[in-house]
Amino acid sequence: MSCEEDGPSEQGPNSVGPCTSSSSETDAKSGDVITVTIGATVPTGFEHTAAEEVKEKIGVEARISKDRGRIYFPITTDKLFQVHLLRSVDNLFVVVEEYDHYQFKQSKEETLMELQQLASKLPWTNALEVWKLNGTLKKKKGHRKGGSTTKVKPSRNTADVAAADTEQQLHQVVSAAESHLEADSAADAEPCEQDSQEAAPEARVIKFRVTCNRAGDKHSFSSNEAARDFGGAVQEFFQWKADMTKFDIEVLLNIHNEEMVIGIALTEESLHRRNISHFGPTTLRSTLCYGMLRLCKPQASDVILDPMCGTGAIPLEGAIEFSSSFYIAGDNNDMAVNRTVNNICHIQKRRADKGRISGLPIDTVQWDLCSLPIRTSSVDIIITDMPFGKRMGSKKKNWDLYPLCLREMARVCRPGSGKAVLLTQDKKCFAKAISRMGGLWRKLHTVWVNVGGLHAGVYLLKRTGAVFGQTPEDVHESRGMCNTQGDEKEDKELS
Repeated sequence: MSCEEDGPSEQGPNSVGPCTSSSSETDAKSGDVITVTIGATVPTGFEHTAAEEVKEKIGVEARISKDRGRIYFPITTDKLFQVHLLRSVDNLFVVVEEYDHYQFKQSKEETLMELQQLASKLPWTNALEVWKLNGTLKKKKGHRKGGSTTKVKPSRNTADVAAADTEQQLHQVVSAAESHLEADSAADAEPCEQDSQEAAPEARVIKFRVTCNRAGDKHSFSSNEAARDFGGAVQEFFQWKADMTKFDIEVLLNIHNEEMVIGIALTEESLHRRNISHFGPTTLRSTLCYGMLRLCKPQASDVILDPMCGTGAIPLEGAIEFSSSFYIAGDNNDMAVNRTVNNICHIQKRRADKGRISGLPIDTVQWDLCSLPIRTSSVDIIITDMPFGKRMGSKKKNWDLYPLCLREMARVCRPGSGKAVLLTQDKKCFAKAISRMGGLWRKLHTVWVNVGGLHAGVYLLKRTGAVFGQTPEDVHESRGMCNTQGDEKEDKELS
């Protein structure tokens, strides 16, 4: 848990102000229920959405970090499985120790030396116990980058032996941590060293790596230097082997200005990789899709439309998590429609293999975005990822596309109660298009997010009660479209 004090606590000449540990070291006994702090990375801008989900599904209050894109919350080990069921988080880690106001030294050498000394003083036992329990809960990664990609179908005996080896390995890691942390004198430590030397030939060497994520311009060191020196001290303390690709444990060193958090990763692969098997050039992360869906609060029997579905990431996430609504996914590109269909089939097969009902409340159509084959005022929610003009389309085309698609969305959306959640990075073009649709759409809220390094906005719009075809803006757009269609018809006749 974080410290409540504004300044560092007094702990000697090198006062660094450690926050209260999530639980005492004496609590970490095999079979005991302990309380730890879990950290989670979430899509930037949707921290409050993730905190709401934690409160709703786990029943605890989450704290939003000063560093955007992270939240922290307490949990007991008997409920650890619940953190892997969260839909709004990308990666999870268990906190070893937190420092709200770590006093970094002015010189690089002193700071790095202090990080080296810190490794042997941290309360590792509880975090390693959670890492051990998490081994049977986390989503397994097929293979790590740089590893062998050859797939061999294991026999049942081989699988049993592998499971036994993993359990033994996890037990050895926690036991090793406990033996290090409980050693109070050299006399007590000497038998431990002899025991570890005798067991060394039988024990499999644990591989690890340290990943440093640093933000702030007042640090005298780089991320690589901090990871290198802190990792060297961890290696010396635990006698683990460093491996950047085929590691068993990933130690995290997150530094944001004066805030520093040390943790152990609980996910091998980001949890946003859960629905999509056929990717396109602009596939959205499932965690971002979930945040957009929660923003519009789908209700039972709502008809939800994604007119530019791409690979179907948004309607798929909605059909799985908010299954009491019905989703229509469409696109003008036949390749995008095929990818959506393949992704739906993939999810249905996966559900059928698990013995669950495979059907999903979703349908797919190929259509023209500016002339949707949908009845007027029949859609409750429109939610889509609009073209940024970067990888798809162009900013020049967006000036024509945005007003036309907003007009067509207004036609099919229910007046007075309909909503739209639209994601775009082309903020200037979108603002101009909305100003031209003032009689049909009203902007309620904007969430600023990071999408692949681009600063984008998620806009929540409310459909006004104005009747389609009777607002000044709509009449102007309709006349413009009629003139354009007439010009095209004349051109064809002349040719």
